[in-house]
Formats: sequence, structure tokens, C-alpha cells
Amino acid sequence: MSTLLTRASALNALRQFNLAVIAFAQDVAEGFFFITHSGLALLGLGVFCLTMVMVLRPELRENGELQLINWLQQRHADDTGLLTDADAVDRATATDPSELPKQQANIAYWLSKKYHVAPEPISALVEEAYDLGPKNQLDPTLILAVMAIESGFNPFAQSNVGAQGLMQVMTRVHSEKYEGFGGNLAAFDPVSNLRVGVKILKDYIDKAGSLEGGLHMYVGDSSSSDDGVYSSKVLAEQARLKQVAQGVKVPTLVTPPSLTAATGGLVENLWEKAQKLTSFNEETAESR
Repeated sequence: MSTLLTRASALNALRQFNLAVIAFAQDVAEGFFFITHSGLALLGLGVFCLTMVMVLRPELRENGELQLINWLQQRHADDTGLLTDADAVDRATATDPSELPKQQANIAYWLSKKYHVAPEPISALVEEAYDLGPKNQLDPTLILAVMAIESGFNPFAQSNVGAQGLMQVMTRVHSEKYEGFGGNLAAFDPVSNLRVGVKILKDYIDKAGSLEGGLHMYVGDSSSSDDGVYSSKVLAEQARLKQVAQGVKVPTLVTPPSLTAATGGLVENLWEKAQKLTSFNEETAESR
């Protein structure tokens, strides 16, 4: 009888222990759930508040983004030893020529080869010229021809009288036109110089009443000594560009008329001398 009572007491104690363990586990689970739920609620509330602050105070968001970018760049610089600039590609005046329409791409590749300039920056200028041309009632090939003759597509070119950039604009004369681009130093930004130069060229053509007259006035700002030669060069280059745009194979090396004439005269003189020498040799042989 005592043995049965002892076993019953042991089973009862074990049952009580199991119930205590289960109760403890339930309490722990409920506490963990409560803490986790409260933590997630606080996190969500924090994210919501931060989002509202970023929306209402965009300057704080921009400042935070800038600090984050600077931190990442500094980390990259520490790892590679090279200080990077993620915005550099946005400042580059370059376009993939394969993304241009066929005619523009033809011109870009031809100009790149002729003037020894990479096709990507040339493509960006061709694209810009084709955008500015219709807006100013100018043929895009004329704009490109002026750039070619004026600077050879060197955005940092400067003449002896101070004409600067791709379109060789007299910066000190037209400084007010650069105010909208941040000041006179924008003369060395290819797109800014191109836009200012196109505006000046358009104004001169309208004022002169003809294309040749406008080029005559434009070259006056570029201090050329022979307006007729300048106009001929621009129009000849434009004619070549029009052919290139249509897919015509135009050589990039064009022999100047004066050089052609001189070469022809030299060949003729050599031929006459050769003829005289041949006659002299024949007469000498007969006399012998």
C-alpha cells in the first residue's frame, strides 16, 4: 500500500513539474512575442517618422545621400587608392555613335577620322547640332562645318585675338550670352560654346540677309583676313558633310586647289625637262 502511495506521489510530482515547465515555456514564448512585436512596432514607427521627415525636408534627404556617397567613395578610395567621382560620367560630353540615326552616325565617324577626335565626343556634338539646327533655322551640317573650320573640334582652342572654344566665340564681346551658363568659363564647355556660337551665327545671318553675309560677319569676330576664303572653306566642308550623311564615300584628306595646281605645274615641268633630256641624248648619240 505504501509503495502505491509513493508511486502516486512521484507521478503527481512529475506531472506538476511538467505543467510548470510548460507554463514557463509559454510565458517565455509570450514574452518573446511581446518584445518582438513591440520592437517591430517601434521600428515601423521609426521608419514612418523618418520617411515623413525625408518627404517634408528634402534638403535633409539630399544631405544624407551626399554624406552616404562621400562615405562610400572614401571607403573605395581607401581600398583602391583612387578617389572616384560617380558624377563624372554625367559631365562627360560623349554619346555612343551606334545610338545615333544613320546619317548622324555617318558624319560622326567621318569627322572623327578626319580631325583625329574620338567618335564619342564628336557624336555628342553632332547630336547637339542636329537638335539646335531646326530650332534656329540652320542646317546642322553648316553648324558642324563652322566648328570644323573654326577649331577643328578642339573645345579648348583660343585664337590670338581671344576667340575661344569650338565655335571660336569672342568671349569678352559676348559675355552676356554666357551668363545663363554660369559665366565666361562656360566658353570651354563644348555644349555651352556651341549653343552660344549658333545663336551668334543665326543673328548674323538674319542681320546680313544671306548665308554668305552672315559668315562674313561671323568671321569678323574670328579675325580672319580673307572672308571669301573662309566662306568657301565652310561651304565646301558643309557640302562634304552632306555627302557623308547620305552614305557617299568622301575622302578625309582633301588636297587644296592651290596645292593641286602647284603639283600639276611641277609634274609638267619635270615632263618637259625629261623630254629635253631625251632629245639631247638622242642628238648626242647621232653625232657619235
